[in-house]
Amino acid sequence: MALVSKGFVGRRRDDDGRTPPGQYLTKDFPVLAIGPSPSVATDTWTFQITTERGESRTWTWDEMAALPHERPTVDIHCVTKWSKLDTTWTGVSLDVLLGGLETDAQYVVVHGFDGYTTNLPLEDLLGGKAWLVTEFDGAPLAREHGGPARLLVPHLYFWKSAKWVSRIELTEQNEQGFWERGGYHDYGDPWREQRYQGD
Repeated sequence: MALVSKGFVGRRRDDDGRTPPGQYLTKDFPVLAIGPSPSVATDTWTFQITTERGESRTWTWDEMAALPHERPTVDIHCVTKWSKLDTTWTGVSLDVLLGGLETDAQYVVVHGFDGYTTNLPLEDLLGGKAWLVTEFDGAPLAREHGGPARLLVPHLYFWKSAKWVSRIELTEQNEQGFWERGGYHDYGDPWREQRYQGD
C-alpha cells in the first residue's frame, strides 16, 4: 500500500530553492519590535563606530549621505519563519564605514537608539555582506522598519539587522545582545536553522 496518494506533490516551491528550511514566503513586510518605535530625527541623528582601542568615527546624516551608496537587492529571512525575496535597499556598505580602522577585534555589538543590541562576528559585516541602509524599495526607510537607518545583514536571520542603528562597537570577545541573552542563537544562519542556542 502506498504511503502517499497518487498526485500528491507536497507544498509547491516557486522560489528556485531560495527559501531556507522551515521558512514560508510573504509579499508583506511584517513589523516586529521589542517596544515602541523610537522617533529619530535626521537633523540630530549620528552613527558611530568604536574600536576596542577606543578609536572612534562618527557621521552625521549629511556626512553619511555624502558617502558612496549601493542598491543591493537581497532576500531576507526572519526567525519567525517568514522570508521575503528580492527586497531592494539603498545604503552605505560597511566596507566603506569600517575601511582603514586599526583593530584586532573579531566581533561587534550593534546598538540601536531604542537600547536594542545584537552581536555578530566582524567578518560578517565585511566583503560586501552588510550595509547601513536608509531607503527601502526606493523610498526613505519607514520608522516601523528601522528608519531613518538600520543595519542590513541579509545572509543571517533578520534580528541581526538591527533597526534604528546608532553605533557599532568592535570587541575582542563575543558579547551577546538582547535576543541572544534570551536564548536565541549567537550566529543565526537561516540555512542551518540556527534559531536558538543549541540549534
